[in-house]
Amino acid sequence: MSKSKKIEIPALINNQWLNSWDNVLFDSLKLRTKPQPYFYVFSIKASWLRQLSKVYARKANKKRIDDTAIQRAHDPNRSKKIFSYIIGGFPWSDLKEDQQGSADYNDHKMPGWLPTAIIANILTAETKRGSSVISNEDLIEISAIENKSCKIILPEKFLEKKWDPKVPPIEIIDGQHRLWAFDSIKNSNVANDYELPVVAFHGLDVVWQAYLFYTINIKPKKINQSLAFDLYPLLRIQEWLEKAPLGSSIYRDTRAQEITEILWTYKRSPWYKKINMLGESNNASVSQAAFIRSIAASFLRVTKKKGVGGLFSHELRNDKVLNWSRTQQTAFVVLAWNLLKQSIKNSKEKWATSLRSAQDSLFDSSEDEAFYGKYSMINSDQGVRGFMMVVNDMCFQASKQLSFDLQAELSLEEESVDEKELGNVVKFFQNHELYEFLKDITSSVSKFDWRTSSFQRLSDKEKKSQLVYRGGSGYKELRSELLKLLLKESKNKVVKKTAAELIKLKD
Repeated sequence: MSKSKKIEIPALINNQWLNSWDNVLFDSLKLRTKPQPYFYVFSIKASWLRQLSKVYARKANKKRIDDTAIQRAHDPNRSKKIFSYIIGGFPWSDLKEDQQGSADYNDHKMPGWLPTAIIANILTAETKRGSSVISNEDLIEISAIENKSCKIILPEKFLEKKWDPKVPPIEIIDGQHRLWAFDSIKNSNVANDYELPVVAFHGLDVVWQAYLFYTINIKPKKINQSLAFDLYPLLRIQEWLEKAPLGSSIYRDTRAQEITEILWTYKRSPWYKKINMLGESNNASVSQAAFIRSIAASFLRVTKKKGVGGLFSHELRNDKVLNWSRTQQTAFVVLAWNLLKQSIKNSKEKWATSLRSAQDSLFDSSEDEAFYGKYSMINSDQGVRGFMMVVNDMCFQASKQLSFDLQAELSLEEESVDEKELGNVVKFFQNHELYEFLKDITSSVSKFDWRTSSFQRLSDKEKKSQLVYRGGSGYKELRSELLKLLLKESKNKVVKKTAAELIKLKD
């Protein structure tokens, strides 16, 4: 039997390399190896490109932590809108389904052109994604360049139904939702007849892919700037963005604001309607600004303080970048605070009972004075930051021992966090190993004396000891004491070990 002939696609070579770019700092260890001086421009059937790229579709039984550089979330509604546009153009695509099915609206149909190129990366031999390496038989070959043209030679078996490569030969840098749209098209002839223009790089490191996505989508302000850092988590740790006037500070500042606002609006958050969002001086509750600063100083910390970075914004101890979306990040923060609130509610410690007997709450009298009281440090800038710093630092330090893989299939909305989805993620965390880790931390932390130095029932000795937590140096002192308490009180071996490691770290 003769061997089947491989499919070849003609391509043009586009050279955009300038000699001055040779001075760019390339570094293969940081996944930014010097790229080839040209890219390829060609046309391909939508069904073929979809098959060759797979768009790294999420699978609940596969770990996502290894895919932080290229994994993106799928918004089905967005793909559905593109699907309608492809079939009937605009304004037909904006009609309701019953109207689209009516002949009365045939005059609304127009060509559904998609002339903008899909930006892709063709993988080279031995490319590794997560724990898998691309197979040689799944590679795309590129013929020798002749007169500014070449041929893209597709894998021999890619059209077979059983073809399911561990590492697909093409990565989609920009335009994945256009490809997902073809999954919705019942008539396969559409995907076979419809061709897409492609601009393809060859062997492009993941950092350069993130850079391209940023410059295509953020520089022209096409999408929510904070969202881009969820679509490409690798952007969160890029030094070139740190130095840019409007770099990753966009992510930190916007995300801290988003998490704070959700803590205030989410009904199952312990801080629901209990954050001073307007900065009114007559309200002594923790201000919005204090929460934002605290989140930025903990979970979104960029520099490594005491050798520890931010859980949401820094490479972890396992050298991975956490690929959680804002919904997942917020759910984690909500869960940590809920666990602390519950631990304190169950506390019979002297500090807690004395605050409850004072009955001087800032909120409803039915609320726990030990958590919400006027003289509870938890309900203060110091307490909020101190607690979140310890949770962040403990999780960051233990990232080699704990799994941060959510294995959840979640959509990513551009405009807002869906409350129902947030609740689902909080529930998901409750069955995750991180839950027991957090639960032990909050249980131990609830034994700390959270009374402020201004509480009138303190003895002189107690007042003096509580005064050390005031002012700028108070954050450091509070963090230190909480870590010592974890080492002393925790019943969890990983918690005790992690606390001991953090205590030993030098400033």
